[in-house]
Amino acid sequence: MTAKTKLSKEELLKLYNMDLKELLQLSSKYIKDTVEFCSIVNARNGKCSQNCKYCAQSSHYRTDIESYPLIPVKDVIKAAEESRENKADRFAVVTSGKTPDEEDFDKVLEMIKALNKVEGIKSCASIGILDDEQAKALAAAGLKRFHHNINSSESYYPNVCTTHTWQDRLNTCKLVKKYGMELCCGVILGMGESVEQRIEMAMELSEIEPDSIPINILMPIPQTPFENYHDKIDEENILRTLAVFKIANQDAVLRFCGGRMRLSQENQEKALKSCVEGILIGNYLTTTGKKPQEDIETVKRLGKTIKN
Repeated sequence: MTAKTKLSKEELLKLYNMDLKELLQLSSKYIKDTVEFCSIVNARNGKCSQNCKYCAQSSHYRTDIESYPLIPVKDVIKAAEESRENKADRFAVVTSGKTPDEEDFDKVLEMIKALNKVEGIKSCASIGILDDEQAKALAAAGLKRFHHNINSSESYYPNVCTTHTWQDRLNTCKLVKKYGMELCCGVILGMGESVEQRIEMAMELSEIEPDSIPINILMPIPQTPFENYHDKIDEENILRTLAVFKIANQDAVLRFCGGRMRLSQENQEKALKSCVEGILIGNYLTTTGKKPQEDIETVKRLGKTIKN
């Protein structure tokens, strides 16, 4: 099987259900001995108009989070410099909302241009659904990579959100690639999707061909519709999904993101040895992660190196 082989749904399901140890051994054939670190700044929080059922930032739900407007450029640069000290070579500006208004978008462009001057940092952004002009402007500003998840399979997406569509997300991914930026596009596991729909996600991503696939595992947030979704996926099925994602997307970097703390340290290390090649270090948008030094030590213990 070559890196360009597209496996059928039946073939991927067969892999998903094989002996776990053998599955992880198979996926390990496609990973490198380096691990990429990236980091983010939550540049605008809360008051989102969309009704994504997993999200603490949606204005549709009464969650206990602090809302604030776009932060100053100097705060973004300070956070980027700190992330570089923690071995990250990519840094993302992340904002809440379906899409930025004109004033905020202009400020984001300023942030991107300033980030591009930080030595050792590649600029990334995650600012919602884009139109053609916005994508073009981000590319012109020198943005290296844009992040926009499909979140779930197309067949399951109406169960996750109804204020925009899966196709809206796909359109943004296409615009990112149209204007020559790298694409970071992944999912959230454990939102009630079936095994077959996890396979569909793997196949949809293989068609999109992102450079990076962030893997989030649902952390149920109180006062959201998914607040009781603690048992929709277990650790074994997370590992199985990761392995199949890697086999189906051999040229992409699978990246641990929000919710990886639902995995034991042992299983996090299994994933890093078999299918995961990237880590979003530090805290996430509304949930906590690990201290960067812990991830640095884990990578060293596994005999891998941090990519610079």
